[in-house]
This record gives sequence, C-alpha cells and structure tokens, in this order.
Amino acid sequence: MQDFSGPGSGKAEGEGSAVPSPSVVAQQAVQELVLPQPVIRMNPDEKHAQLVRVPTWMWLDRGMWQPVSKTVSVPGVSVTATAIPRAAAWAMGDGKTVVCAGPGTPYVVKYAADSASPDCGHTYLRSSAGQPHESYTVSVSVTWDVEWHGGGQQGVVPGLVTRAQVPLRVAEAQALVVS
Repeated sequence: MQDFSGPGSGKAEGEGSAVPSPSVVAQQAVQELVLPQPVIRMNPDEKHAQLVRVPTWMWLDRGMWQPVSKTVSVPGVSVTATAIPRAAAWAMGDGKTVVCAGPGTPYVVKYAADSASPDCGHTYLRSSAGQPHESYTVSVSVTWDVEWHGGGQQGVVPGLVTRAQVPLRVAEAQALVVS
C-alpha cells in the first residue's frame, strides 16, 4: 500500500489516519491506465508498395478508439480516471503530417482504387527510392486526454500519447504510350 501522508495528503492536524487528496489518487489512477497500442492499417498495407499520386488510406482499429477507465480506491477516497482518444497525428515519412480527429475509415473494395479517404488519408508525390530500406517510416501518435473525478473533485490530465510505426514502400509507375 502506498503512503499518502505528507503535504497535500488531506490529513488534518491531529487525525489518526491520512486521507489522500483526490488529486493524489487521480495521479495513481492515471499511472495505472493501460492504453491500447495503435495498430497501423493502410491501403495498400505495409506489405505492398504504394504508388505515387494514388491516395493512401490510414486507419486504426475502432476497438482501440474507445475510452479507457481505471478506478483507484484507497481508504477514504475513490477516483476514476478515463482516457479519451482525441486525435491521431500521422508522420508520413515524406515530411508531411496528417492529423485525423478519429481513427480513420477502413478501406473496403466498394471504394474506387483511386478514391481518397473521407477522413484520414495522404497522397505521396515522390517515391521512397533512396530512403533507408527504400521505404518511408510512417508513424502515428494517438493523443489521449484524461478526465478524472472522485472525492468531490475533478480534473483533466491532457496529452498522454501512444505510438506505432511501420515502413511503407512508395513506388513510381511510368506509363509508356505506344501509337
């Protein structure tokens, strides 16, 4: 059991036991949150080369784009911290960044191959030739804000981040016109 006595512990002079402040318990709840790691999905996926000037769709599993809560109870106070995903920032490896407000829309074959994602996509303008391993490193950083409440108080802890990355080869196709 963690000792919460000391300044800011909520212990009044002469009391026999320390009652931690809700903000101290909230810090513990935030530390114990287990946030899901993002799994990058793209069309085309990282196993196949993307083509220059063809839209790339990016998305994350919708199951990971859910609030995550943790309740910590100690004698005298109980606090619940809830992490909420706010945005996904994609570094595309070509110097461009795409910020998506949600997990993105999964690509399915009903969409035309050259259609752009309605909410989370990028179009490469040059190939990844000459890059390390002939590919761009695509990374995503999901920002989570944490709201907590308990013991008659509430607060916000902004900016927890989970990250993932994958390599993506981007090729350039040349057309040959024959008369």
